[in-house]
Amino acid sequence: MKKYLIFILLLLSGCSFFRESATVKPSEKTEKQAEAVFGEIGIVPQPASVRRGGGFFRLNKETALVAADDAARKAAQALNEILFEQCGLVLGIADKSAAANAITIATDADAAEKEGYSLRIEPAGIRIKGTASGMFYAVQSLAQLLPHEPAAEEIKIPAAEITDAPRFSYRGMHLDSARHFMPPEFVKKYIALMAQYKFNYFHWHLTDDQGWRVEIKKHPRLTEIGSKRRETVVAKNYSPYVGDAVPVEGFYTQEQIREIVAFAESKHVTIIPEIDLPGHSSAALAAYPEYGCRADHPYRVQTKWGGFPEIFCPTEQTFGFLEDVLTEVIELFPNSPYIHIGGDEVMTDHWRASAFVQELKKRENLSSEKEVEGWFFRRLATVLSARGKKAIGWDEIVEAGVEADTTVMTWRSAENGLAAARAGHKVIMTPSDFTYFDHPQADPKTEPLGLGGQLSLQKVYLFDPVPPELQNSPEARNIIGGQGCVWTEFLKTPRAVEYMAFPRMIALSEVLWTRQRKKDFAEFSERLYRQFPRLDRLAVNYRIPEPSGLQDRMLRSEDKAIIDLKMPAQSGRIYYTLDGSEPHRGSTVYQAPFILDVEPNRTIELRAKIVSPNGRESAVYTARYFRQPPMLPPVAQIPPRGP
Repeated sequence: MKKYLIFILLLLSGCSFFRESATVKPSEKTEKQAEAVFGEIGIVPQPASVRRGGGFFRLNKETALVAADDAARKAAQALNEILFEQCGLVLGIADKSAAANAITIATDADAAEKEGYSLRIEPAGIRIKGTASGMFYAVQSLAQLLPHEPAAEEIKIPAAEITDAPRFSYRGMHLDSARHFMPPEFVKKYIALMAQYKFNYFHWHLTDDQGWRVEIKKHPRLTEIGSKRRETVVAKNYSPYVGDAVPVEGFYTQEQIREIVAFAESKHVTIIPEIDLPGHSSAALAAYPEYGCRADHPYRVQTKWGGFPEIFCPTEQTFGFLEDVLTEVIELFPNSPYIHIGGDEVMTDHWRASAFVQELKKRENLSSEKEVEGWFFRRLATVLSARGKKAIGWDEIVEAGVEADTTVMTWRSAENGLAAARAGHKVIMTPSDFTYFDHPQADPKTEPLGLGGQLSLQKVYLFDPVPPELQNSPEARNIIGGQGCVWTEFLKTPRAVEYMAFPRMIALSEVLWTRQRKKDFAEFSERLYRQFPRLDRLAVNYRIPEPSGLQDRMLRSEDKAIIDLKMPAQSGRIYYTLDGSEPHRGSTVYQAPFILDVEPNRTIELRAKIVSPNGRESAVYTARYFRQPPMLPPVAQIPPRGP
């Protein structure tokens, strides 16, 4: 069962305390120096170790980029791209060291951590050392130390020593392009934003009941027919059904996919394609109905959401067709060790009514349609294994019965991930109540339409992919990471995807990269707000988080309704109303805490909006304050009269 968050996001402001890096004792730094580390070295996700040095490195047009081998040069080129985008500066790249005023990038052949790096910034120069991916991640950290505004002559970068490596090897983000097609250029932007926050896997959901989005040369009707639906249901008007009469179509050509794969590789992101099987196959069966179990069924690309009985029939002809599909998919994604083949929400109505499937059960000694599902999945996993790929499936496959070497992506609950890990599977944690970013971020009344319940930024940040039951257990090693999922039933445009993904994606990046003991939501909030100017420059439609202190309250008769709103520094103005109207720039400006006069048995709704320093407006936030009526005094018991 899905668990839904019912409290409004608390975005605490300021650093509640300074968390020292693992290499520095508290006595070694003053409070002022501590503020400097998180003020100037406000990197997200937080590195394993940060030590603030003295002074600054002054980067200018005379600064040299030194890179001696191919991997280092690629990292240097990545840094130049960022310098040009943020500062309008491009540095020359040399292969020999410079005496001073140089950024030296060097491959660490003896690195203990596969994705680790060291970043040393001194007044005399900057030195980066790491593996190929580690050097790239060091560049992403360095980018966050650059000014938000272009510098005229030189760029001051605070001196520091950073040593870093990720907590998890799998740090993923997902995008559903099946429900609503997302343009190739946006997919690249999404991948680039992932890389900026050190995600390394992009799970690309390419097929579902509502659309088939990947070109398969051998079976062209998959996109000729399966990529097009006549319309989409309006909101959640399922019964009676109301459609919007707007056709939806689009697919990725193989040339476009290869281009996106190459782009992702340059960002150290591996793309995992998903071909959802054996259910969620309406679009495929609309194109090739002969691979379904019912010849008389009116297969079509679905226009509403939910589960559907259309399912691939497990015949030899079907497996031949699916092998063709998977062969071309493998060729398109050569660098991915995984192919995701779904296995979720399989409705077996057509299998139960199929004489062929019932005979298959007898022949293969399968006791139920659920076991047929496991048999189906295992057969395709064997096909992938023979071609050097590992199968990933959603957590239902554990119940269906799959081999222990199959990787499980758990979405229904963390408990299912725990069970899979204990059964010996490698597990990627994606529990919907922590990582489904199509869920609204606050009060659904003021947020875009979404599936599921409320999922706040804070709840995402507090997620730990390793369940408490596995802490200090050898089975914890089976949790290889986690992933945020963006399903697009109600997200029709790239801007809608960005609003739901950001800033929750940034919070998840710290969940997956940073050690649990170093995490603190209040301190993270300070660093998060420092990311927004860069997201503004990249035209990302992120959601501005609520100020802290804005939350529903049930007041007793003696309680005071103190309105005390806080935001991290330089994050804009708060405008609010108390009469139910929508706040705007002409509304009252919040300046200091005040007491709200709430009469007994009454509710006052405070509605607020933030306007950021660059003029960008937030969504409308709400908090309701209800005062209970006074309790009646207890009635004194009257003693009985005497005789």
